[in-house]
Amino acid sequence: MPKGLFGKRDVYIEVAEKYENYIRLGVLRDGDKLPSVRTAAAELGVNPNTVQKAYVLLEEKGLICSLPKKGAFVTYSGDASGNISDTRRANAVKTVHELKEQGITLDELNEIIREVFSND
Repeated sequence: MPKGLFGKRDVYIEVAEKYENYIRLGVLRDGDKLPSVRTAAAELGVNPNTVQKAYVLLEEKGLICSLPKKGAFVTYSGDASGNISDTRRANAVKTVHELKEQGITLDELNEIIREVFSND
């Protein structure tokens, strides 16, 4: 991307806003995979660290979910008013993916869940 396309604000904020607009307009939909950090950086002509910071910002807003070794996925399923529905579900899915990658089986996870809920 030629120099000068980004303004005076932090570039990672502008990158995050660009993707946020795509998500809110429905160009990127719930479940869609975002480009890898390196691919997005090359396409935008910015440092990969800039894209990583933008993705972290989008994740903090509940718009995407990053899964180690899998990539970043859109988790926005809001309505026209911009409300995000079920961000907790997206966070739970992320956690379960992480546990699965650590080798926890479905039976072990079910046992842990039953234990946690029976102690409440």
